[in-house]
Parts: sequence; C-alpha cells; structure tokens
Amino acid sequence: MQSGAKWAIGGTLVLLAVVGIRVGMIYRERNAPEKPVAAPERRKIADDDLVFLRKKRQSSMADAKELNGSALWVSAGGQMDYYPVTGKHVDYAKTSGTLLGAEKLVVKDFVEQVAPKSATHRVPGGDRQALMLFTLPASDTPEKVYGVPVGYHESGLYTFYLDEIFFYEDPHELYKHWGPEIWKAIDSHQIILGMSERETQLALGQVSKSVSNDYGNRLVVYANLGKPIAVTYVQNKATAFRPDQGF
Repeated sequence: MQSGAKWAIGGTLVLLAVVGIRVGMIYRERNAPEKPVAAPERRKIADDDLVFLRKKRQSSMADAKELNGSALWVSAGGQMDYYPVTGKHVDYAKTSGTLLGAEKLVVKDFVEQVAPKSATHRVPGGDRQALMLFTLPASDTPEKVYGVPVGYHESGLYTFYLDEIFFYEDPHELYKHWGPEIWKAIDSHQIILGMSERETQLALGQVSKSVSNDYGNRLVVYANLGKPIAVTYVQNKATAFRPDQGF
C-alpha cells in the first residue's frame, strides 16, 4: 500500500508540474506584446503609369475651337497625313507630310470639308470631316498653314479624335524621367538600345505589328514611314533592332 501510495503521489506531482508549465506558457503567450503585422508588399508603379494625360472629349466644333492658338504635340506619330491649305480650304489632292511623334504644332482654326475616299483611311469621312488648321513652328516654313483630319460629322453628331492624336502638354515634360539620351533619339525619330516599347513607338510611329501579345517581351516591326525596323524587347528594353522587309 505504501508503495502504491508513493506512485500515486509521484504521478500527481508530475501531472501538476506539467499543468503548471502549460498554464505558464499560455499566460506568457496571452500577455506577450503583439508582434507587428508585416505590411503587404506593394507593386511598384512604373513612372510612365504615373503620368496623367489630359482628355478634353470634344463633341462640337465650338469645343474644338477652344484649342485655337494653343500648342499641341503629336501622340499618334506616323499615322496622320496632313495637307496644304489655301485660305481655309484644305487641298486633299496632295499630302505635305505625316505627323511625327512628339512633334509640336500650333492650332490656328478648325474647318469642315467633304473628304475624298482617299483621305478617310484613319478618320472616317462621315458626311463631312472636321479638320484642324495648324502651323509647325520648328519647320523651315513656320508660318505655313496645313490641315489634318481630326474628326467627322454624321447624322447630326460630331466625333473627334483629338484626345487620341495629340498631347495637350509637352511630352518632354510629361515623360522627363526618360532622360536626355532617349529624348534625343525620339526627336530625331531613331531607336537606340534600351528604349521601351512606348519610347520606340513615339520615335518610330504607332504603325506596327507583332505576332505576340507579351508586351515588353517580343519582336515588334514598325512601319517607320516605309522603312520598316524590327525591334526585339526583353523586359521592355530594346535589346536588338534591324531593318526589316516583312511589313
């Protein structure tokens, strides 16, 4: 009996010790200072995506004419042909050139004119086109006035593409983080290694094609006003480029 009692007492003491340790651990856990919760990792936003591009959404000729006298810069480089102007009449019969990316122009006025089918490739003809009259201050003839289609009228309504064709603010300032070397290439409409797709598009024009939708990791061929250039991108940096005849 004495031996059994000793075993019982010993077992009880062990159990009490285990329980005491567990109670102590629970107490420490409940009274310990809270560990700071790690903040979720934030995706870094690219500098280009932080640029705010103004939109004006014109819906009438009066809206468009609010731009008279102001400077615009070309966003849709390599797409829009422009024509000579006599008085306020646009001569669709011959083109004076194609608007180039980041090119500065000064708005003179807006007019309406029935367009031939040959002038409706980029902007529909409707029952008449809306054309913007402008000058090119950096050209050899800074006072010469030209006209470019920027919208059309049909069924009593106007549709304008000014927001898609132009920057309302100087892109050299909007994208100044690109740096002087990139901007020198863009303004001379050339490509250099390391340029992103957006930078190249402004330099060589928006008319391009690619067999891949993996933006920044693909081969893109730019029409480049009849002198196609194929550019390879890796992680949105141009790693190689060459003339191409497949456009």
